[in-house]
Amino acid sequence: MSHDHDDRPQLTAAQAAAVLNPPAGRNGGDLVVETLQGLGATTVFGLPGQHALGMFDALRRSSLRYVGLRVENNAGFAADAYGRITGEVAPLLLSTGPGALTSLAALQEAAAASAPVLAISSQIPSAGLGGGRHGYLHELRDQQASVRGIVKSVHTVRTASQIPSAIAAAWESALTAPHGPVWVEIPQDVLLAETTLPVVSAMDATPRELYPRPELTIAAAHLLSNAERPVIIAGGGVVRSDASGKLRALAEKIDAPVVTTFGGKGAFPWEHPLSLRSWLEDRHTTDFLEDADVLLVVGSGLGELSSNYHTFRPRGRVIQIEADAGKLESNHPALGIHSDAREALADLLEAVERREDAGAAERVRTVLEKVRVRIEAQDLTLEQQVLAAVREALPDAAPSFWDMTILAYWAWSAFDARRPNTMHSAQGAGGLGYGFPAAIGAAAADPTKPVLAVSGDGGAMYSIAELATARQYDLPLTWLIVDDGGYGILREYMTGAFGETTGTELARPDFVALAESFGVPAVRTSPESLAADLGKALAAPGPSVVVLPALLRMFEPTHL
Repeated sequence: MSHDHDDRPQLTAAQAAAVLNPPAGRNGGDLVVETLQGLGATTVFGLPGQHALGMFDALRRSSLRYVGLRVENNAGFAADAYGRITGEVAPLLLSTGPGALTSLAALQEAAAASAPVLAISSQIPSAGLGGGRHGYLHELRDQQASVRGIVKSVHTVRTASQIPSAIAAAWESALTAPHGPVWVEIPQDVLLAETTLPVVSAMDATPRELYPRPELTIAAAHLLSNAERPVIIAGGGVVRSDASGKLRALAEKIDAPVVTTFGGKGAFPWEHPLSLRSWLEDRHTTDFLEDADVLLVVGSGLGELSSNYHTFRPRGRVIQIEADAGKLESNHPALGIHSDAREALADLLEAVERREDAGAAERVRTVLEKVRVRIEAQDLTLEQQVLAAVREALPDAAPSFWDMTILAYWAWSAFDARRPNTMHSAQGAGGLGYGFPAAIGAAAADPTKPVLAVSGDGGAMYSIAELATARQYDLPLTWLIVDDGGYGILREYMTGAFGETTGTELARPDFVALAESFGVPAVRTSPESLAADLGKALAAPGPSVVVLPALLRMFEPTHL
C-alpha cells in the first residue's frame, strides 16, 4: 500500500519526542507485552521459566493482568476457556522445551474446539537455533516441529524488530475463522536484549471475514425451500460465530427440526417445539436424521460423536457449512459451503422461501418420546437426579466446564445449556483434566458470574494444583468432583469389552480435607442434598469444592 505525503501520521511534538526518545531499560520482552496491549489484550495466562524471564519481567511494566497457573497444560486450558467465553485472543506465555511441550494437550483441545489461543514461547539463544546440538538447557532439535501439527500457524522471531509483526500475524491467524491456537517463539537473548525501538502503539490485525460464495447460497436455499423433510444439525461453529439467533430464525422460517452437537450445546433453545435437543448417541435420533431429504449441517464436521460413532448414513442431500475447509465433505458427500456460520446463515435466511410444515413439531415430540422410553427402561434414576440437581443449582447465565467424566457424557446428551456459549467440555480432543483449569480461565474472563467445573476423581487429580491458583486470585468458581474411586467410563468400557478392568481403580485423597488445606471451603454432599449444596457454593464469593461420592453409570449405546 503506497502512502501519499498527506497520509502520513501527524504526530504532536510531544508524541514525536516520545517516539524518538523511548524509555530506557526496555527489552525484547517489552516489545512482546506492548504488542499484546496494542492488539487489545488485557489478560495473559502462563507460567514463567528461565528462558522466558524477559517476557515476565516486562509484564511488571505493563497494564496486562497476569493469571499464573501451576502447570503449563492447565494454563493452556485456562487460555482456551478465556478464548471461548470472550471470542478474543488469549495469550499464553510459556518457556522453552519442557514448558512448551507440557502445553501441547491443551493446544490440541483448543485446535479441536476452535479456541483462539496465542502461545508465545521462549527459545534457546539464537546461536543454538538451526538444528545443531549445543547442549543448552531445555534444548530441542526443532521445537517448532513439536507444535506444527497441532496449531494453525507457527511464527519464529530472530530479531527484536520482528516481534510486533510476528505477534500481529499470529493474532490475525488465531481470529480468522475457524479460530484456533497459534504459536510464536522468541529466543532468550532476543527477549533479554535491550531495545531502543519506539514503544509499540496500536496494532491492526483484523482477520478477514469468511463469506459464502453466492452461487452456493442460492443452491442451498433452493434445496431447503423445496425440501419435504428438512433437518438442521447445529455444531460448535454456530456457538463460536455467535449465530444462534440466525439459526433459530432460519429453522422457524422453514419449519426444520434442529439437533445440536455436543460442541453446539445451547445453540438452539432446548424447549423449542423444533428442538431435537442433543441426543446424537441415540439410534432414534440417527434414524430421524437419516430420513431427512435435505440435511443442513452448520459448523460441524460430523465427526465420531456427532455421527453416532460413524453409524450415521444420510439418505438425502447434505448441505454443509463449515469454516474449516478441511472438514468439508470429510465424512459425507455434501454441497460444501466454506464460510463462517454466521455469514452463511444470514445469507441463507434472506434467500430461502418460507415453508410451513404443521407436522414437524409432532415428529420431534415422537423422537424425544422414543428416547425417553429407551432411557427410562435402563434404571438410571440416580444419574438423571444428579444431572437435574446440577441444572437446578446453576444460574442460567453461569458458564460450566465439564471434564471427561460420566456425568459430562450424560450432560452432552441430556443437559439443557439454556444459553449459547455457556456449556463447554473437552470433547474436541478428549483429554483429561480440562474442567477446573478451564473454569479458572472463564472466571478470569468474567468475574461477575459464578463458574462451575465438573470432574471425576480421576480427572480432578490432573488439576489439584490449581486449587492454589483459584485461591490466589480469589476466583468465583465451584468445583464439583464426582468421586467413584477410579476412571469410571474406562471401567465401563473395559468391563464391557473384556469382562474385567485393568488400571481403572484409583487411590485418592480426602478431597474435602485437601481443598481446605488450600484455604478453599469444601463440602461432602449426597444426591439428595446436591442441588442445595451446589447452589450455596455457587452463590458464595471465591472458590469452593463440592464432593459427591457416587457411582454413576452410562446409558446403553446404540451404535454397537
